[in-house]
Amino acid sequence: MSTAFHDDASSKVLRRMKEGGFDFTRFHPIEFYAIFPDEERARLAARRLPQGESLNTQVSADENGAWQLAVSKVMYATREDIGDFAQSLETLVAPLGGVLDGWGVTQEAYERRT
Repeated sequence: MSTAFHDDASSKVLRRMKEGGFDFTRFHPIEFYAIFPDEERARLAARRLPQGESLNTQVSADENGAWQLAVSKVMYATREDIGDFAQSLETLVAPLGGVLDGWGVTQEAYERRT
């Protein structure tokens, strides 16, 4: 995934989040996804990531036989922070045959008061 494409896609998502009332002043668990051709490489990538209270990993198979690594990092949802972490994750997964498959965050529904 090219950095320019990732930045453009992230900017669009962040803009929609802002329009939807997302609270950018709080930390949120941001989910990053990478796809691997086999379980061994997905688990190796997960083991190479630092484990701690602000980072969690999960490896699972998908219906097509590929393996997904989901990395949840508690952080601010900024273009810079998301881009920096995605770039470091890509540096880790690419040599293992993995490819980044995007990121996401759960946005809490809120009620507008008029």
